[in-house]
Amino acid sequence: MSPSPPTIGSDAPAVPDVDFGAGPTALIFYKVTCPVCQMAGPKLETFERAYPGRSRGIGQDPPEKLDAFSREHGMTFPSRPDLPPYEISNAYGIRVVPTVVVVGAEGRVEGVAESWDREGMNEVSRRLAELAGAAYAPISEPADGLPAFRPG
Repeated sequence: MSPSPPTIGSDAPAVPDVDFGAGPTALIFYKVTCPVCQMAGPKLETFERAYPGRSRGIGQDPPEKLDAFSREHGMTFPSRPDLPPYEISNAYGIRVVPTVVVVGAEGRVEGVAESWDREGMNEVSRRLAELAGAAYAPISEPADGLPAFRPG
C-alpha cells in the first residue's frame, strides 16, 4: 500500500526544529535531483517572500546539497535534511515532490498541494494567508510561463 498525504484536519506529525504553535507553517518537501522541484524552486520561494518566517523546507538530500540547491534556485527559507529512511516524509505520507503541506498553529493540517499544481499551490498559499492574517500572494499565474500542472 502506497502512502497517502495527510488529510485536511488531521494532526500534523512533529518536525524537529519546527514549532507549529508559533503560527502557521508551509512545509515544502523536495529533492534536489527532481526536475519538477528544480522548475518550481524559484516559485516555492514565493511562500517565504509573502509570509516571512512561515516556510520550512524538508529536503530529501544531505545538507550541503540542500544549501547548493537553495543558492541555485533562490530559496531563502530554512531547510532540513530528511535522509533515508525518510522519517519525516513518510510520516507525512509524501508520495511525490514537490509537496507543500500547510500546518496551522493548532498543529493540524490545513492544506496540501502535490506535484507542480498551479491551482493547488495557489490554494495552499490562500490558506496560509488566511491563517497568518496576511495578504494572499499567488504562487503562480498563467503569465509566468510555467505549466498549470506537471507531475512530480
